[in-house]
Amino acid sequence: MKFKIGILGIIIIILDQFSKYFIQTNTLWQNHIEIIPNFFYITYAKNTGMGFSLLSGHTILLAIVSMIVILVIFYYYVKCDKKDVLSLVTYSLLIAGAIGNLIDRLYLGYVRDFLDFYIFGYDFPIFNIADCAVTIGAILLVLVFIKEERSNG
Repeated sequence: MKFKIGILGIIIIILDQFSKYFIQTNTLWQNHIEIIPNFFYITYAKNTGMGFSLLSGHTILLAIVSMIVILVIFYYYVKCDKKDVLSLVTYSLLIAGAIGNLIDRLYLGYVRDFLDFYIFGYDFPIFNIADCAVTIGAILLVLVFIKEERSNG
């Protein structure tokens, strides 16, 4: 089971990198493409920070922190019981998302973002597939903690 879920992480990294490359090479002539009016746009952006552009310009620090986080989560992935599918999927998503954005930071000095939503008139920060994996992984991590708490208490 660990191998299959590990493949999920690899697929996410490939989709993330391919989508970023595709958007970067095909939107240079038009940086803001309307997909669903007043809701969803493809907007190519270079982000030197992390989520919500926090710590912008601190690429080396963010890369080092990402590497440490990847190693810590990978440790938990390896130690995880192969029957604990929820934890394995959670760790795989977190690792894949972190690696997807780390690749950008190391090779480009910034992360390529392109998914741009306007939710109830609010222009939500632009993000990418790696960010989606990290967000879903973080939500699942809360569920893992709740599950562990219930089984221990």
